[in-house]
Amino acid sequence: MQTTQKNIKPDCNDFRSVARALTIIENDIDGADELLKNLTFTKNAPIIGITGPPGAGKSTLVNALISHLLKNGHKIAVLAVDPTSPFNFGSLLGDRIRMAPHFNHKDVFIRSLATRGSLGGLSAKTIEMADVLRAAGFDYILIETVGVGQSEVEIAGLADITLLVLVPESGDEIQNIKSGLMEIADAFIVNKADRADADLFANNLKKIINQSKEEQIPVFKTIASSGEGLKEVTDFIVSGLPKKNKRKEILLAERAYRIIQQKRMANIDKKKLQQEIAKALADPAFNLYSFVDKCI
Repeated sequence: MQTTQKNIKPDCNDFRSVARALTIIENDIDGADELLKNLTFTKNAPIIGITGPPGAGKSTLVNALISHLLKNGHKIAVLAVDPTSPFNFGSLLGDRIRMAPHFNHKDVFIRSLATRGSLGGLSAKTIEMADVLRAAGFDYILIETVGVGQSEVEIAGLADITLLVLVPESGDEIQNIKSGLMEIADAFIVNKADRADADLFANNLKKIINQSKEEQIPVFKTIASSGEGLKEVTDFIVSGLPKKNKRKEILLAERAYRIIQQKRMANIDKKKLQQEIAKALADPAFNLYSFVDKCI
């Protein structure tokens, strides 16, 4: 009897089954919807979102977090969300290379995922693939997102806990943080804390983010390259998870919105759209809004 996507059961003890299921979902292979509808969840694996600007050391931090979580015999899955090239629609960075120390570990599964044009670094595919990992039985799912500014708030619609990674040189960006990303972070991490003015930056950050908060948001100082400060971050993740269950309805509503949005856009072929625009540009009177109106 021919195997259908419905029969595929991702299992964290069989990485091939996990990789196959993720490939089916990411590429919309026939039967992807069937696979998703038949996922079963026996373990409520928390999703940890790690976000922040480029150069903050997110991948190094994820490496260090994996090391700490593995000490308790956990199985860890990582989705590294890379920016998508607007020219070939492929992933640009390849975070798996930067996570090489754990790439071949029997209890760590790492997968890169392109943003596919989503400004906040997330797409409905991220949500679906995270659910595949949850169904596979991993203990923790880490999602490292591309740092693209305030649109990164999308991670709050997916992660049970969101960690915002900054560096001491981010001092000039505090006002931007205050008006955007501050609202979605469950904890701030000042990485590369051995650099000048790290203490000053961390203290200023604490004052700004907690000046009108009843519940204090923690600020951790880490040196991810050496593992310094990572135990405190790991302890926060483990101890903070029960609190995040309170916003389950909000998280699920946001996920449902992203999935519905994707399905309604399913008939839009971006490559074909570019080809049609290329033809339309031959008309000197080209109007983008009239063009879009014909596509709707």
